[in-house]
Amino acid sequence: MPNVTFFIPAEKMPSDENLSELTEQCTRLCTEILKAKLENVHVIYVAVYHGRGHPAFAEIKYRLEPFRTKHVMDSFMKKLDEVIKCNAGITARIRCFGYGPTEIHALN
Repeated sequence: MPNVTFFIPAEKMPSDENLSELTEQCTRLCTEILKAKLENVHVIYVAVYHGRGHPAFAEIKYRLEPFRTKHVMDSFMKKLDEVIKCNAGITARIRCFGYGPTEIHALN
């Protein structure tokens, strides 16, 4: 963990080249700021058909760690916002959800 999922309107989905760069920069933020192991970083893009509300979202699920303080998460979100704008040309609503070890059950 972290899992970073981008929900982007289908008609505004960036080019493959821009998505590749966004993936790389997002991965760097996760490994450098959140101190995640590379093999635990997952970046996913979901094309959506917007119905109502904010048209683009970035949802980050991560394991709670003592070093992932509010200050660290604020810095992560600010930098993530910048790389989304730069590579996707959109402003996404960013939401982070931390989970303690007893709340995570996983397979594979």
